[in-house]
Amino acid sequence: MPRTKPVIYGLYGWMPEYGYRYIHPANRRTFEWLEPVGKLFEKIDENDDWIVLRYDEQQFLVSPELFKELYVKPPFSFGDLVVEARPEPGRPPHRGLISDVFHHEATDTFRFQLVEKKRKVKRVFEANELRPG
Repeated sequence: MPRTKPVIYGLYGWMPEYGYRYIHPANRRTFEWLEPVGKLFEKIDENDDWIVLRYDEQQFLVSPELFKELYVKPPFSFGDLVVEARPEPGRPPHRGLISDVFHHEATDTFRFQLVEKKRKVKRVFEANELRPG
């Protein structure tokens, strides 16, 4: 189903030390477990009090105060099928779905983690190490 609005990517730099007023009570525990600092979110909706952020298959209601929109779009996003571009000699390339997207603010670059055969690959990939699959 096509999206009705363009995806807005951004960061949500919340830490437990900030307190819980920024996170809807229904989402506090799972958002804290996610450890959101440095992870890329998709802003998918908003109202007067809350915005809805998506991370992989999870959605969170959070205060808009800490959301920082990114104007650079990642080359891959959640659920995209990708293949490792240059596997080690003698090993088949990793092939899977993007499950985690990390943003490095200092270099404005993205890194990606995959799920392959229902298991998360331990390695985190740079964008140039992957290609659409």
